[in-house]
Amino acid sequence: MTQLTDIPTQSPADRARRFSVAPMMDWTTRDYRAFARCLTRRALLYTEMVTTGAILHGSPRERFLGYGAMEHPLALQLGGSDPGELAECAAIAEAWGYDEVNLNVGCPSDRVQNNLIGACLMGHPDKVADAVAAMRRAVSIPVTVKCRIGIDDQDEDADLERFIDRVAGAGCETFIVHARKAWLQGLSPKENRDVPPLNYPRVYRLKTQHPELHIGINGGITTLDACRTHLDAGVDSVMIGREAYQNPWLLADVDRALYGEPSPAASRHDVARAFRPYVIERLAEGAKLNHITRHLLGLFQGCAGGRRFRRYLSESAHKEGAGISVYDDAIGLVDESRLAGPVRERV
Repeated sequence: MTQLTDIPTQSPADRARRFSVAPMMDWTTRDYRAFARCLTRRALLYTEMVTTGAILHGSPRERFLGYGAMEHPLALQLGGSDPGELAECAAIAEAWGYDEVNLNVGCPSDRVQNNLIGACLMGHPDKVADAVAAMRRAVSIPVTVKCRIGIDDQDEDADLERFIDRVAGAGCETFIVHARKAWLQGLSPKENRDVPPLNYPRVYRLKTQHPELHIGINGGITTLDACRTHLDAGVDSVMIGREAYQNPWLLADVDRALYGEPSPAASRHDVARAFRPYVIERLAEGAKLNHITRHLLGLFQGCAGGRRFRRYLSESAHKEGAGISVYDDAIGLVDESRLAGPVRERV
């Protein structure tokens, strides 16, 4: 296993960056992030992508930027392409206390393409470079880029190298690279998560070619063993997306396995109990129980009673007046004494 060697820095994001949970629309909300903090204290967490227009013109701003103190270290992912707007939003993010601002150059949806946001920007390295330069002038926190290895018919070697060179020349020192192309013509956003083949060696070569840069890898990674394999191959960090959401217990071993520190959670029930005060607080603020608990449905995945837990929350948490008793009843459906290890329940 690669030895952990944190480079001295004043940035909490840089200290945490070895492992992160990917920004995912409608998934990495503030409720999910608070839940994730019951599983890992060290991992870097990301918001959903927030567009510059939402921040500059949306109201209240809390709706798009609000978070809890326990979520640190926390990065805001921005969607946009106008350097001035991105710089203004980066400055707002720093004022709100975010530890990093990340530019989305990887999302393949039609909606963001039409607004020159996301993966289509890989075809405009000069525009990305101008945006990064403007953002870096506006803030002291890290400005990072999350991108693909290419789009459509781009050459995965020459075009990716051209993109990295140009954007790094504008001052970006950290790239998180989804090791797939994005096909903007012919594939849906969902298909773009799975259909284009993974090319991990291309990301390894990128790190070899740019030892001065922080190169993180993302895409198709589902286990901590796989994380260690990628780190041993030379990349600086690993980002996991859907697996960290759908099977959140994966995060419970991140601190020990990748940072050499104790886990904050000894059991899945410990996690549920640790999250309970947050649920009570959010309910008091007027949040709906199902908006909070939808992020917990995978907590007991593979355990006896896990299916009953999911079904009960799915059927009961959305009802009018559903409160903390529903949460407690759902947890009670999973026998804690039977969870010495993962148990496969009957289908």
